[in-house]
Amino acid sequence: MNEKRVAPEPARMQPSGNGHHDAGEDRLEQARGFSNEGVLIIADEAEFARSVVGRWQMERTVPAFTLMSSDLCQTANLSVHGIAILGPRASRQAIVLSALENAGIPIVIVAADGDAGQIRSLHPRALVLRQADGWLDVLIQMAGEILRRAEVQRYLLRAEQLVAASQRHATLGRYMLEMRHGLNNCLTSVLGNAELLLLEPGMLSAEARDQVHTIHSMAMRMHEVMQRFSSLETEMQFAEKESHSETERVSQVPIPDA
Repeated sequence: MNEKRVAPEPARMQPSGNGHHDAGEDRLEQARGFSNEGVLIIADEAEFARSVVGRWQMERTVPAFTLMSSDLCQTANLSVHGIAILGPRASRQAIVLSALENAGIPIVIVAADGDAGQIRSLHPRALVLRQADGWLDVLIQMAGEILRRAEVQRYLLRAEQLVAASQRHATLGRYMLEMRHGLNNCLTSVLGNAELLLLEPGMLSAEARDQVHTIHSMAMRMHEVMQRFSSLETEMQFAEKESHSETERVSQVPIPDA
């Protein structure tokens, strides 16, 4: 079996206990959706891959699948996948597992009867599932939970990065506001001296007068920028007061008796 990508089918509607579809459960499943990295299935038996994909497509949320035989693992980029599922009786199992472990992705091994113990001892970082009754249901639950946890970790990492960036911006903003008065004083001095020089045209050559005029114009633009900082600070303070007032107003609304 060569490499093959399988796009997920649309999620199937499953009725709730009362015979109606539960929209709340749908929203929960969407919020816990799988990563776009998808699932890598490595097997030399086509029936194994068909069984896994067919069973997973019965779920509400179905990831993308990549099907691959064991002889392609040495040249493939395995790290782009969210999880790898290795089928039983792979012809190059040791080489495949070494490549997967180097890729650093979670591994679930479906082992034939009698092989599970030996595989666990040789590859303690992999999850080993014995191919017994009900193994397909257990595999889908296990792999789905691994994908969901990986997705949550990515969201948390992204949130931490956004918080760190916001803190850097806030620090820069506070520093600029604190330095605003000092900059305004410097600009006032520059503007005052430039205006004094421009009031006495006989003291300067035409070229020097143009240069002083440029200094005055640039200083005026810098002054306008500083004024915008002051306006922004006032607007932010006003918005913060409005938000606090609204929060207090809502908190004081009496709650009707049930």
